[in-house]
Amino acid sequence: MRNAQNRRHSQLDEETPLLASPEPKRIKTPTPLPKLQIFILLLMQLAEPVTSQCIYPFINQLVSELDITGGDETKVGYYAGLIESLFFVTEAMFIMQWSRVSDRIGRKPVLLTGVGGLCISMICFGLSKTFTALVISRCIVGMLNGNIGVIKSMMAELTDSTNLAQGFAFMPVMWSAGATIGPLIGGQLAKPHDRWPTVFIDPFWQRYPYFLPCAASALLSAVIFVVAAYLLRETVPKTSKKAVRFSDDCHVSDTRCQTSVRELLTSPVLWSIANYASLAFLEIAYRAIQPLRPWSSPSTIGIILGSFGVMDGIFQALCFAKLVGWWGQKRVFQLGMLMFIPLFLLFPVMNILARCNATSVVLWALICLQLALSVVMDMAYGCCFMFITSAAPSKRSLGATNGVAQLAASVVRAIGPAGSTSLFALCVNRDWLGGYGVFAIFTLLSCLFMLVGLPLPRYDWTSGDDDS
Repeated sequence: MRNAQNRRHSQLDEETPLLASPEPKRIKTPTPLPKLQIFILLLMQLAEPVTSQCIYPFINQLVSELDITGGDETKVGYYAGLIESLFFVTEAMFIMQWSRVSDRIGRKPVLLTGVGGLCISMICFGLSKTFTALVISRCIVGMLNGNIGVIKSMMAELTDSTNLAQGFAFMPVMWSAGATIGPLIGGQLAKPHDRWPTVFIDPFWQRYPYFLPCAASALLSAVIFVVAAYLLRETVPKTSKKAVRFSDDCHVSDTRCQTSVRELLTSPVLWSIANYASLAFLEIAYRAIQPLRPWSSPSTIGIILGSFGVMDGIFQALCFAKLVGWWGQKRVFQLGMLMFIPLFLLFPVMNILARCNATSVVLWALICLQLALSVVMDMAYGCCFMFITSAAPSKRSLGATNGVAQLAASVVRAIGPAGSTSLFALCVNRDWLGGYGVFAIFTLLSCLFMLVGLPLPRYDWTSGDDDS
């Protein structure tokens, strides 16, 4: 024994490190993604931003032309924000139920119902001539659409720990594609009789000047419905007479195994949802305020929002997974949240310059800067999706966990457009900070919401890593 110790000490010299080098971690080779299934899943996600955002370029003009405000132009922002919020209000009422239903009957039927609802709603919206009809059409789509939470659950089921970041990186890309297509459809196809009078000569297009963009988005949803109906495969095992094993302790046929809401609300789930809700509130408020700039026409708004979608899609596809691998989800998320501060501050700067007759070069340079900051901000969504997925108590409760998260996001998104546009109108009418008080308020909120992300782990809730 003593001889062995002497031999060990004799092998040490002044160049021998005091601490042994840790064994290098084995880098797992990413599992190939099921490309066709993920592509179809992303197509179904595409339908929601296209249908929800195609109305943004013309919603203010629509409210004015329908005489909803009684001739008071200062109320346009209030009613426009209310219409935009209705989708999220009704979605919040039904999203949890759709997510739980998807855990029982499967993801595919729920997803098809949502896409079909989008198609029907947009046709109704384009044919609406009263405020009541607009309200009903937006409520229909919110009631039938529980897709986004179910899509996240299905994405997690189609991937594993080695390619999860790659899979979720495509979700902001597809949302950005929808944010590109939707505003372009709404801005370029609105009032076709005025833009192409030799083609759209029928009086129908004068009576329903915004039906064409709504019909175009509805047609896209119909095509996606058909493709998904034939090619999308179910990821939840079917119920059979013999119980199908789906998790360690639960069977598909045993409804008693379904996790209760109280059991879902663990600390990791709550912190993940709180950050997702904070991000969704600031982002939807930013998008709602964006079209209210008086120097922006519907066509210009469509081009601006469409350009953001192109930039965002390219950046997310090329950089998101790499940045998450280098820095971890938490730091990428915090970077995205930090972008809201300059994003809101740029609004009054551009408005003041526009009123001072600044050159178009300066204004477009600031617009491009704002778009670039928006692209960085959008990375926070992919990180939130990964945090929520890793926080789920079990695989069986994945759909319910995403349902609770989407419920929270839908609630704040319902408040965001109406709240932000009403606050915008209030600040202008009361002349708070020269009419720019709304931007100061949201800048302050952006700083406060940064604190909500402090308890998040550096990578995910299953890795055990802290932020050190």
